Amino acid sequence: MSLGLIGIILSLGLLMYLAYRGINVLILAPLLALLATLMAGGPMLATYTQVFMPALGKYAMTYFPLFLLGAIFGKVMDVSGSAKAIADFIVDKIGAQRAILAIVLACGILTYGGVSLFVVAFAVFPIAAALFKESGIPKRLIPATIALGSFTFTMTALPGTPAIQNAIPSPYFGTNAFAAPGLGLIAGLIMFGGGVAYLNRRSSTLVAAGEVYEPPVMKGGGFFGRGKKDKDLEAKDREATDEAPVAATIESSAADEHIMERPTVPWALAFLPIVVVIALNYALVNWIFPSMDFDYLKQDAYGSVGIDDVAGIWGIIVALVASIAIVLAANWTRIGDVKGAVNEGTMGSLLPIFNTASEVGYGAVIASLAAFTTIKDAVLGVSGNPLVSLALSVNVLAGITGSASGGMSIALEALGTQFKEMAMSQGISLELVHRVTAISSGGFDALPHNGAVITLLAICGLSHRQSYKDIAVVAILVPVLSLVAIIVLGSIFGSF
Repeated sequence: MSLGLIGIILSLGLLMYLAYRGINVLILAPLLALLATLMAGGPMLATYTQVFMPALGKYAMTYFPLFLLGAIFGKVMDVSGSAKAIADFIVDKIGAQRAILAIVLACGILTYGGVSLFVVAFAVFPIAAALFKESGIPKRLIPATIALGSFTFTMTALPGTPAIQNAIPSPYFGTNAFAAPGLGLIAGLIMFGGGVAYLNRRSSTLVAAGEVYEPPVMKGGGFFGRGKKDKDLEAKDREATDEAPVAATIESSAADEHIMERPTVPWALAFLPIVVVIALNYALVNWIFPSMDFDYLKQDAYGSVGIDDVAGIWGIIVALVASIAIVLAANWTRIGDVKGAVNEGTMGSLLPIFNTASEVGYGAVIASLAAFTTIKDAVLGVSGNPLVSLALSVNVLAGITGSASGGMSIALEALGTQFKEMAMSQGISLELVHRVTAISSGGFDALPHNGAVITLLAICGLSHRQSYKDIAVVAILVPVLSLVAIIVLGSIFGSF
């Protein structure tokens, strides 16, 4: 094994480990990219300024509007009380006796409408806690329930979702957020149905074993006394939970009180912006943009592109702007400090976009190294079907980085062109490639070091030891099974 290849493997391992230990990727990505460069014998300063930073800048330039508008939309939906109103409405209609289904649907509707999963977690957790306690469902299942509704089928599978994971493939493949809608719906149903079935069965098993909503804290090991091993495990759980991002260090009780003070919003008014995001986006990319003349885009001043290259991004931008305007117009007096809400959402978009862009820069550096050819050949040689190779590379990189968008971006930056050429040469629809790429990003990304997992556990006041097993089933195992099903169906029937 060459020193360059060892450097790549070492830097990837350190990226995963140190990110889990809480070190910000803005520092990690360039340092570890340069470590790999150093071990490969490449020029470090030139690599940083001429490879890393241009890749970071290109990603930020392309996707910053989506991060910005998504963060603002999530914030105004939160402070206006609209997010809580939607959750309350779903719970009221489904009923406390179906608490798991109600919470999954509430989270799903909010995230499908473009509300940030972090906003959803804060808004829904108090409701979930009350429902689960009333129904006698163990509290340890709350994180997996919120995870299922927030970062599985609505993040990667359902056609039209404005999630960044569904937007990133568009510029690479000339597709839009509604790519392969039939396959996306099938994948979404597998994730939703499989996840809910697992959680309901798991709840029944735990309740039958005598577990209640929140078991009393026992002094000592088991019923008689705690041993050193138990204490060490609990200490590790606390340490892992404490390493959540700054936003997640807010104590659950304070967050609950904050959310419960939200204004009361009529449910129809709360749902309106969600409907507009999806409906307007669909109308733009399927009807409005195709009927307009965009020949000017072929000019050098506009990048010499076609409407298919930008329609996917444009549609989400316009839909989010319209929905933000609707939330503000309908809830101006409820929000109170409109300027503060918009400013807070704006600032909240900066760290996520630059975290992901830094990971893209890291991927560009790794892809530029000579030793990467060995990795590329191994990935592309896994299968003659580019869908399989693509699914593998995105899943592995998402798992290493602990980020769905980061792993997908690294894979596409390094291999996107090759995957597109392979698909076109084999007559595989690029819409199918888009959907497989998006779904692949939502598999191994939810490993224990994932920021969303750590934040969710912190919001719920639970540890990895208590709840991660169930998160892994609904956010890793079931999505990967749905991915396999989509690859098989797409390979047999094509895109639909």
